Amino acid sequence: MPTATKVMAGTTLGALVLATAYTVGLGGSGWVWFAWIVLGLVTVGLLTATGGGQQGRPPPHPR
Repeated sequence: MPTATKVMAGTTLGALVLATAYTVGLGGSGWVWFAWIVLGLVTVGLLTATGGGQQGRPPPHPR
């Protein structure tokens, strides 16, 4: 997995922790969770675009 992808995944997980803490401490906010979902979708898109850590692996042999 490329470094940028690792940083993005770590940021997404950190944002999940912060969103959960915000919800527990101050009450729920739809915008906080909406922003986290958008960040999660961007992370999934980055994983898909970079191959999800599949670089360096040879393609499977056809049967």
